[in-house]
Amino acid sequence: MPAAPSPAQQALRKLGLTRDIDLALHLPLRYEDETRITPLQSARDGAVVQIEATVTASEVQLRPRRQLLVHVDDGTGTCELRFFSFYPSQLKTMAVGARLRIRGEVKGGFWGRQMLHPAVRAAHGALPTALTPVYPSTASLPQPYLRRAIATALQRADLSDTLPPGVAPPLVRVWGQNGPQSPYSLREALLFLHHPAPEVALATLEDHSHPAWQRLKAEELLAQQLSQQQSRLARSRLRAPVLRAPHAAPAAPLHAQLLAQLPFALTAAQQRVDGEIAADLARPVPMHRLLQGDVGAGKTVVAALAACRAMDAGWQCALMAPTEILAEQHFAKLVGWLEPLLAASGRRVAWLSGGQKKKERAAMLALVESGAAALVVGTHAVIQEQVRFQNLALAIIDEQHRFGVAQRLELRRKLQAQGMEPHLLMMSATPIPRTLAMSYYADLDVSVIDELPPGRTPIVTKLIADSRRDEVIARIAAQVAAGRQVYWVCPLIEESEALDLSNATATHAELSAALPGAMVGLLHSRMPAAEKKAVMAQFSGGQMGVLVSTTVIEVGVDVPNASLMVIEHAERFGLSQLHQLRGRVGRGAAASACVLLYATNDSGRLGETARERLRAMLETNDGFEIARRDLEIRGPGEFLGARQSGDALLRFADLATDAPLLEWARALAPQMLAQHPELAARHVARWLGGKADYLKA
Repeated sequence: MPAAPSPAQQALRKLGLTRDIDLALHLPLRYEDETRITPLQSARDGAVVQIEATVTASEVQLRPRRQLLVHVDDGTGTCELRFFSFYPSQLKTMAVGARLRIRGEVKGGFWGRQMLHPAVRAAHGALPTALTPVYPSTASLPQPYLRRAIATALQRADLSDTLPPGVAPPLVRVWGQNGPQSPYSLREALLFLHHPAPEVALATLEDHSHPAWQRLKAEELLAQQLSQQQSRLARSRLRAPVLRAPHAAPAAPLHAQLLAQLPFALTAAQQRVDGEIAADLARPVPMHRLLQGDVGAGKTVVAALAACRAMDAGWQCALMAPTEILAEQHFAKLVGWLEPLLAASGRRVAWLSGGQKKKERAAMLALVESGAAALVVGTHAVIQEQVRFQNLALAIIDEQHRFGVAQRLELRRKLQAQGMEPHLLMMSATPIPRTLAMSYYADLDVSVIDELPPGRTPIVTKLIADSRRDEVIARIAAQVAAGRQVYWVCPLIEESEALDLSNATATHAELSAALPGAMVGLLHSRMPAAEKKAVMAQFSGGQMGVLVSTTVIEVGVDVPNASLMVIEHAERFGLSQLHQLRGRVGRGAAASACVLLYATNDSGRLGETARERLRAMLETNDGFEIARRDLEIRGPGEFLGARQSGDALLRFADLATDAPLLEWARALAPQMLAQHPELAARHVARWLGGKADYLKA
């Protein structure tokens, strides 16, 4: 029977360090310089240094608190070492007369020089010749154990080159005294980064600009691009229904009927994107397209036209949204547009959500299974096992980054019994910067609606301190008196749902008291579905003047008469979220404004990140520019949502600074797959292991 793993081995597994290559790619957070000894007389106050000294006194004091005080002398000066927590073994190590190597921060005090909790070991053996790595770790995984495990892994791991012969990433050049030398190989880069020479410029290691870092980033980006291209090739071998309207249909196709009855004309961008989607749907290969456009660009009508093409060809379509409010908005809009057109054929639009009553749900499930529901709209409920489509051909996912990998894969499996996969159209109102689309969405075709419909009113953005709250409430009163409607959004307080709720409830009470003539509503995530629906109906219908809400109204809510958006504690929101919220106003003809109400810290200042976000909101209404700045501020993690399923698939590369490496990897990946498939397979296995599937969902 195998021995149970030790706590350190369990910790390694928890960190995902199961293969030799995983350990080899587990790089230091920082380095300590243990290659030199600094005389105490030369040590600057506040500097972290290593000294070699002899213990002259050692005692445990019990007052004012239990502590170990050790006095040492290196021949040039003396220093006191102070430990508030210590073990009996340390008392032996630091006995009087012991010769020690001590590393810590030197501080000058009233009683002389001092180090608090320095690292101490016996002074024997030669000094190391390389900087000492300090690795990301956990409490049960000591640095010495991790260093030994990594050193062993570096010897055992296969670090042979997986790049094609003669190929090297750009910018990877080592500059020596005689000009450029040969680029680092993967093995050289890893050995260097685990044990850099003491004379290396630490700044180039910390900011990852050193050529050894460049090599790793280039290889990582190449693995990602190869995985995405493999996914694209694998999908090109799958089959999907060909969605074309029959030539001899008795009536005009639904697509043409919908266009004829819309009260507005499509913009040129909408027409272009509709054409791109139509071309995809007419092919026997599954569409995998991301439709992005700014807030209010008209993505829903393009999705409706795509659904019409599926229904014209005699197939079903599903539209899934992340929240019930957003799904209901889509449902109401699509029922209004499509039910009159579907009535003649006896088909209809069905609704599925988690909050449905059993009888209503059973009726909807029967409609879906029989095929009488030509279009199914809902939340996560659409992908549950008991939902059986007769012939699902097109799946539309709104705000796709809010869904997990498993949920998207589940929707794609709904046609598996027929040996096919449905076409997939993913929509995002958070525009995705080009570098992000090139990396994480390299396996997708991307359509962009890059113009807004005519008649959209520009939104004026104002930044107002919370101390001027009374002025904002007076502005609300004026808007309501003029027949306009107002949103007041309270922040989500992640630490406590109860706090979050009390904040919104207190604001609701405050505004109700300040606006006695107006109906002030409250909307938050813990309300029953029926109550949420009733509140939204009152606001959409115009009876409610002010809606106090948490961020549940972030996307999809469309009330043209709402002309003022107040975002309380705007400094707590992400940039994309602020832009989404701002897009809830300016949907009608009235002049619209968004007030960012911010609170400062105790010293009366805003944090640097919050200040950058709010400045960006003031300077631009362009969603793509907002997205670019958001990527700079936050990094890619939150753009991608659960696509990564908790794993940061880019650990080393930085999309904001490594665009040249990304371009190189993007160009090389298809060549490698075509000309060096074995090298490509080894490269992906080395870098991604089992994570490659997350990139393909």
